Amino acid sequence: MQHRTLFVFDIETVPDTDAVPNLTGFTDPDTKARRAELERYHLDITDGKNAFPRQPFHRVVAISFLEADIEYGGCGESYYLKELRSGGEAGFDEKQLLQGFFQYFEHLKPRLVSFNGRTFDLPVLKYRAMAHGIAAPRLYGAGDKWNSYQSRYSMDWHCDLLDVLCDYGASAPVKLAEVCAAMGFPGKFGVDGSQVADMIDAGDVRAVRDYCETDVLNTYLVYLRTMQHRGTLDHDAYNRAAADVITMIEQQGGDRPHLRAFMDAWGEASENTFLLE
Repeated sequence: MQHRTLFVFDIETVPDTDAVPNLTGFTDPDTKARRAELERYHLDITDGKNAFPRQPFHRVVAISFLEADIEYGGCGESYYLKELRSGGEAGFDEKQLLQGFFQYFEHLKPRLVSFNGRTFDLPVLKYRAMAHGIAAPRLYGAGDKWNSYQSRYSMDWHCDLLDVLCDYGASAPVKLAEVCAAMGFPGKFGVDGSQVADMIDAGDVRAVRDYCETDVLNTYLVYLRTMQHRGTLDHDAYNRAAADVITMIEQQGGDRPHLRAFMDAWGEASENTFLLE
């Protein structure tokens, strides 16, 4: 199947403290106390190695995505940026956020692009959708045994860049920020995932969405460079797609300061060399 839409996505989460009484019997209503209990549980089951909650115990607070049209030609593929946006408004409802994501996914029938999405983002979205009784039939029923969203090696359906770049475990896994540092992309600046829970507690959902969008932009830039390296994008197609990002930021940066900050960080990381020579 030749997908016509590229869908680069990322999520932000906070620990699901509502599940703590069912999980451990801890009934203190204080949110911070429940987060500490969730960490204690995960440290206990990992022999003190990892306090990070497993995928079912994350509540989704923002989903950001970049949508681009895919065109096919004799020299490979070309991507034309359409939009970058997020879900997760102030006073958001997780169920509505997930319903919107999966409804749009079912409508677009896209090629998914993520960084660690197969290990974290999609499993979280699946578990949370199941918790709310939300169906996602296309995620499981589209394609065939070898080419589908469920196939780890079918990057035309879901390209998890972490998997692709480490050759599915043949080399050491890397962080998105590490890849960006090597490629001259912004990576993390100003905010990182460890701050999301405090930002949500403070009611600053907008800042979480903005941060999530910059992660999506970084993921897209790494994807473009990956596809250029693989020969799927030729030199001109890569530069055109990267220029689309620059144009979007120039057009929307006045109303979206985080995009201007992204552009400044990109210039600093790349020594103001945004395109391939």
